[in-house]
Amino acid sequence: MFGYATNETDVLMPAPITYAHRLVQRQAEVRKNGTLPWLRPDAKSQVTFQYDDGKVVGIDAVVLSTQHAESIDQKSLQEAVMEEIIKPVLPTEC
Repeated sequence: MFGYATNETDVLMPAPITYAHRLVQRQAEVRKNGTLPWLRPDAKSQVTFQYDDGKVVGIDAVVLSTQHAESIDQKSLQEAVMEEIIKPVLPTEC
């Protein structure tokens, strides 16, 4: 079990877990609504934030692993995931 309240996000959860959840929620959304029809249901995410004196100051790393149809090439996959999932979810400023 894990949990505590923090003011890092609007849902009072730590930023890394909040944004990791939002990424996989967005992945499911664009898969189901047909925006990225070649995505498959299995996805995992990890977001690593940079902190300074207990405050979020940046994002160090983003990992989004998703199953997909064999027909999509790696470059198209990366570009679409970045534009349709990662950019709409992650904050532009911390």
